[in-house]
Amino acid sequence: MVVPFISLYVDSFGNFSDAYVQTWSGWIFAITFVAAFFFSPIWGRFGDRHGRKKLLILFALGMGLSIFLMGFAKNVWQLFLLRLMMGVFTGFIPMSQALIATQTSKKVAGKVLGTLQTGSITGQLFGPLLGGALADGFGYAASFKWTTFSIFLSAIIVLIGVKESKEPVEDSSLDEDTKVYSSKEVILLIAKNPVFLVVMLISALVQVAHFSVQPILSLYVADMHGPASIAFFSGLAFSAAGAGNLFMARKWGKLGDSVGYVKIMIFLLFMAGIVYFPGAFVTNIWQLVALRFLLGIAIGGIVPVRIAYIRQEAPLSIQGEVLGYNTSLRFFGNIIGPALGGVIAGMFGFSGVFIVTSSLLILCGIILFTVWYRHEYTGKHSHVYPFLRR
Repeated sequence: MVVPFISLYVDSFGNFSDAYVQTWSGWIFAITFVAAFFFSPIWGRFGDRHGRKKLLILFALGMGLSIFLMGFAKNVWQLFLLRLMMGVFTGFIPMSQALIATQTSKKVAGKVLGTLQTGSITGQLFGPLLGGALADGFGYAASFKWTTFSIFLSAIIVLIGVKESKEPVEDSSLDEDTKVYSSKEVILLIAKNPVFLVVMLISALVQVAHFSVQPILSLYVADMHGPASIAFFSGLAFSAAGAGNLFMARKWGKLGDSVGYVKIMIFLLFMAGIVYFPGAFVTNIWQLVALRFLLGIAIGGIVPVRIAYIRQEAPLSIQGEVLGYNTSLRFFGNIIGPALGGVIAGMFGFSGVFIVTSSLLILCGIILFTVWYRHEYTGKHSHVYPFLRR
């Protein structure tokens, strides 16, 4: 609800140059993920030991309070600090993924996590449109307040409606899934499997690519469409990706269950890179919306397929911590992406951001394909856990 007009909100604080607004928009957008980068593994390990439901409620309350206060910010520094505070509690979606992954059989993890992604993307679809309409009709503060209401409502739903089972699912290995691992052993587990390691690292690179466009997208829309109803049309551009995501997320997850998660990830990375490139040359808002829809179809499958792969490879007792590291890497990408996008836009214009993003996604596809092919077909298979048993 608030992401599409962050840059416009920054611009409303004073009479600033375009370069100033683009730079500050990038840093204000990124600071949330700086905090989340450091806290995600800590929260993940805490959730593995003490339960994930409690953390979901804590995250909702912390995010809700920080977003509510953003509606009263008077300058860029206040907004920056509140986004920093929000980052400490930005873990609701990853913790939801860990909670559901640990309650789900490996055989259907892709489909189930794809369903979760559908719920998340429904919010991303309607949130920007609703937030843009509220901002245009009632001002930015109203959008912050309604966002707070929706997050507090989420906390109530989790409190009343979610039951977290401590029993292992039927296809769990009791030795591996109930053993207590040290943080060092968790990191070694990831590093020992080359495909697992690359999937984790690509989490960061995909986010760099995807989020490089986010802070400047509303400015790009304004440059093409003009100032009329700018918050609404910015929301429309954001939501188009959500619509594509919603359309295919569950189907990609289900396909990954039968075909293989890594194969689907490789295909989606190439697809995302190809559809990003024409964004550099669009001449009207509707062309951009169409490309964002196609991008959503590709990006929408990467998240559930990646989480399902982690569910398959990591023991249940460390799912939260492993997903915490994965989330940290994603947030690291979220940090670099907006700042990089702002710098590239300032130096080479908006089109340069789309070209760099497209190249990075295709590079990710090439890297993952190369490592997976070597690991799969050169006889270098090694189980991911044996070194932990010695």
